[in-house]
Amino acid sequence: MDLSQFDLPRYLSLLPLFQEMQKPELQRLAEGSRLRRLARGEDVFRIGEPCTEFHVTVSGQVKLFAISPQGQEKIIEIIGPGNSFAEALMFLERPYIIGAQALTDTLLLSVSRDAVMREAERDPRFCMRMLAGLSRRLHGLVNDVQAYALHSGMERVIGYLLRDLPEDAREGAAEAASVVLPVSKAAIASRLSMTPEYFSRVLHELESQGLIVIDKREITIPDPARLARHPLS
Repeated sequence: MDLSQFDLPRYLSLLPLFQEMQKPELQRLAEGSRLRRLARGEDVFRIGEPCTEFHVTVSGQVKLFAISPQGQEKIIEIIGPGNSFAEALMFLERPYIIGAQALTDTLLLSVSRDAVMREAERDPRFCMRMLAGLSRRLHGLVNDVQAYALHSGMERVIGYLLRDLPEDAREGAAEAASVVLPVSKAAIASRLSMTPEYFSRVLHELESQGLIVIDKREITIPDPARLARHPLS
């Protein structure tokens, strides 16, 4: 992709946060934005660096992670295409308290704080949309904390495999579903607060019960409703 030909205003208009904005507003935001290509393993930002913008993954995968006092990495979230991150820290004008790194070759859009604040001052509705987005992110993180504290490893893995399937697929007869793991099993295990060995063991236990079929990173779920009814889920 030739980045010079990338239509930034149009792409911004497709994001939920900016969908109601008019062309002049989108153009102003685009002028305060930048596109970057990141190779796998390249840092988006590091802990302690100043936060002067928020980011959107255009393509690829980005991991948000923290480092324990013992030096162990814990993946907090995996950000896929079309999703944003670091909005809250940008508003607080504080340094990054987590790190972000490309899990795959990634195209990243970064929108400057100054551009966002100018539009927020012009239109209070923009502030409300951004607050709604932050609220959804907070709700998701609360659900994650609850799952880590109250759910078994088996429940967490089943929840991950079913997370993007429609509700009716979990409740009644449905055709087989396919899930492609977007990143390595080790990264997903960290995201679920599990060791890679335990994550693999749970997958193989589900496979031995005929609930899933594993083919490298592709996992087929013959009967999603049956998987959802697993005794430990």
